[in-house]
Amino acid sequence: MNPVQLRQHLESLAAAGVLDLPRGPSVAAVSQSPQPAPPRVQTPPRVQTADLLAGLDVLRSEVAACQQCAELASSRKQTVFGAGSPTAKICFLGEAPGADEDAQGEPFVGKAGQLLTKIIEACRLTRDEVYILNVLKCRPPGNRRPLPDEVTNCRGFFERQLSLLSPDVICCLGATAAQALLGATEPIGKLRGQWFRYREAAVICTYHPSYLLRNPAAKRDVWDDMKLMMRHFDVQL
Repeated sequence: MNPVQLRQHLESLAAAGVLDLPRGPSVAAVSQSPQPAPPRVQTPPRVQTADLLAGLDVLRSEVAACQQCAELASSRKQTVFGAGSPTAKICFLGEAPGADEDAQGEPFVGKAGQLLTKIIEACRLTRDEVYILNVLKCRPPGNRRPLPDEVTNCRGFFERQLSLLSPDVICCLGATAAQALLGATEPIGKLRGQWFRYREAAVICTYHPSYLLRNPAAKRDVWDDMKLMMRHFDVQL
């Protein structure tokens, strides 16, 4: 790693809430996972890239035409399908688009999205190497939390999307995403720091980046979750 890359990596770590790095003997302690990663599931072969892209395009068109939630369909500027690598091993699942996402048609492009980008970079990845999507594909008015019926209406979309993407790991950002995917009722503070299973994918839950903007101290918890996630891929942060 050259000096420029090293500086960029350290800046990403600092933005993600990592203010100190382990030295010497403490590295061994960092490598000890608080909970073993779930055993890898023998997954079926990935869909050929051309078929995968075609399937995502069909689903994207269905999402764009959806009118199931009258309030959301009438107030949105556009739907927000997802972005990133269709063959990514990691998917980040958020709650719903905000105003910036509704305007640009891309997930996580506002202030919370900028923080998520820094967290991803601190994991030694780029946004182009992961896939980012939301439970809802339309912005709720006033950025309110999704209603249960809205999650139900969008479930078919995000479940088919994840089925096509077939990631190794899904990282749920916030309680809405975790509860929608896992059917859980516990708050995010109880769900984070451990592994779950959704079909063939391992699932980890952490705080939403927008929560970190309001509560910067929680960045350390998210960093712990990211270290746990990356150990699944034998990457030590």
